[in-house]
Amino acid sequence: MVVGKYNIFKDPYIVASGQLPVLKRAFKGETVFFPNVRVPLEEIAERYGVEDFDIEAIYQDITVFPILDGEKRVIFIGAFLINRRVYRGKDEIEKAKEYIETHWLERFDLNETARAACLSKAHFTKLFKKHTGLTPHEYYTNYKISKVKEKLLDANLTIVQAFEACNMDYSGHSARVFKDKTGVSPSAYRKMSSQKEARDNP
Repeated sequence: MVVGKYNIFKDPYIVASGQLPVLKRAFKGETVFFPNVRVPLEEIAERYGVEDFDIEAIYQDITVFPILDGEKRVIFIGAFLINRRVYRGKDEIEKAKEYIETHWLERFDLNETARAACLSKAHFTKLFKKHTGLTPHEYYTNYKISKVKEKLLDANLTIVQAFEACNMDYSGHSARVFKDKTGVSPSAYRKMSSQKEARDNP
């Protein structure tokens, strides 16, 4: 991206970093080095209208160096940036989804799920919603209901047994959750599924 003219000395992030005196040394002919700098993604996104970097954090080593003319005068300043650590967030969310899908028979535990993603509970919840559009518990519930739907297709199981096979008590509450997620009651879902199977396999 071509930024155009930009007064780096008035950049609020650089001013707030307290590194202006060091940076100015480059403009006097000295090479300066800034290790492990956290890139201000939020400010960059706002400045250039980027809606989603799909990155949580970047840490860079930055070397700023002068470019001299034949008279040893500084005519340009160059910056060499090396990404040291990049946190995308997606990998952590995939780990959490895998954990949920592996432990769906157990009671949902937000602490354990966040731990599986190696994130704090608050940050994990926010990040999960950003990437999936769901809270971790909603994802868990949806996955569990998908398993109930599979069991309801088994004509050898009663509705109660189908729920029990998914470690859920068949009650008014669980029936309401099922209907909220699928739009129909468990019995109606089973009936619709059996009718569809009869049509598909006359």
